[in-house]
Amino acid sequence: MSIETENQPATRKSLARYALPLIPLAIFLGFAAVAGKMLYDQDVNGRDVSAIPSALIGKKAPSLALPPLEGSNTAALTTSAITGKLTLVNVFASWCVPCRQEHPILKELANDSRLTIVGINYKDRNDNALRFLGELGNPYKAIGVDPNGKAAIDWGVYGIPESYLAAPDGTILYKKVGPFDERSLTQDLLPAIEKAVAGR
Repeated sequence: MSIETENQPATRKSLARYALPLIPLAIFLGFAAVAGKMLYDQDVNGRDVSAIPSALIGKKAPSLALPPLEGSNTAALTTSAITGKLTLVNVFASWCVPCRQEHPILKELANDSRLTIVGINYKDRNDNALRFLGELGNPYKAIGVDPNGKAAIDWGVYGIPESYLAAPDGTILYKKVGPFDERSLTQDLLPAIEKAVAGR
């Protein structure tokens, strides 16, 4: 047997020893490439990857019959609360960090006379929700309590915060998954509001 043949198993073991640690690196680079492509699409092509398509877009909003958040001095959230006016339905909770991040934008939107903002308080404790609103302010005209998440399921909620723009006749016009920021406000929501007000 030649020396070259005898060394082949050792060479294979040596190569395997160096190749195995590279597998996690290759997987990570694959994920990084996908994430980079999504960010590129969002930043360069202007496509907001958080604006997930919804089966509700263009359809009537699911019915609402949620009890009020006791102590909030707001009405219960019923279907009539979102009928007859352009309404932003915002799903939030006190334990949701991104909800806290977007709250100043909701407070700002509450001053827009073209729009009514209502909230679905998702799987939250009453006292915590009141503390959240007491600290940050209450932009909602009505708040419905959804302790077991049933209403959120009906609305097709992926995760919170999540918002739906509903026309005066109850048709869902726009959906936003994740918190609003200045970019999504100016590039997505405000144009959707203007389009709805213009009747386009």
